[in-house]
Amino acid sequence: MADESTSGFRIVPRRNGCTIGRGPYMRAPYGLEIIENCLTCPHLQDRVFCNLSPPALQRLSAITSASSYPKGATLFVEGQTARGVFVLCNGRVKLSTSSIDGKTLIVRIADPGEVLGLPATITGKPYELTADAVEPVQANFISRTDFLNFLRDHGEAALRVAQQLGETYHSAIAEMRSIGLAHSAGEKLARFLLDWCATHGNGKAETSAKLTLTHEEIAQMIGASRETVTRLFTDFKKKQLLQIKGSTLVLSNKEALEHLAGS
Repeated sequence: MADESTSGFRIVPRRNGCTIGRGPYMRAPYGLEIIENCLTCPHLQDRVFCNLSPPALQRLSAITSASSYPKGATLFVEGQTARGVFVLCNGRVKLSTSSIDGKTLIVRIADPGEVLGLPATITGKPYELTADAVEPVQANFISRTDFLNFLRDHGEAALRVAQQLGETYHSAIAEMRSIGLAHSAGEKLARFLLDWCATHGNGKAETSAKLTLTHEEIAQMIGASRETVTRLFTDFKKKQLLQIKGSTLVLSNKEALEHLAGS
């Protein structure tokens, strides 16, 4: 039987490298490169949580349920009782929080290698954010009980978790500083664009990166309106500060953006 998450999305078991769905077996759903086993993961040396000793990886693989989700799927919801963590193997997930009046703030975009739902799973409190797939993702699930037992038995894994929690804390502080201390929406957008290219860039002086977020999602990340973001993008293009080529963002004048951002 496939386990069903409380958010209504199915955790799909696999057999012989195939996904078991309602229809026939399918390989690589949603076009993903499915990572079936932690021991054979091709990113062991690149990702902090995956780069563990063989005994720890073997235990991790034994307690992990491989799962894949389409774009727009919700992994967990703000306020939901924490069932466990999701190890993000492929794809990206947006983490957001909402107010009573319906306003949404995207806290950050999670990249492959991150463990989602860590604070809530460790403390036993409800998830503090909502996690939505911004593209097809593989996010493998580990129940809270299994995960806590795993951390108790493997100190190296507990250290990696502490490191990620520390990075998340610093990221949250940087986000608050960017939104709370910026003098204008233009400054916020300039900081966002620079940070995005630094984090998701192609390695060429951090001046270009794939950007598939909508203007609405960018607005939710910098605390502005969609109309303001659209107007600023138009203004930045006219001033030749940036270019948009398909889904690629190119910073044509990085120095001018840094000056605008107060860097």
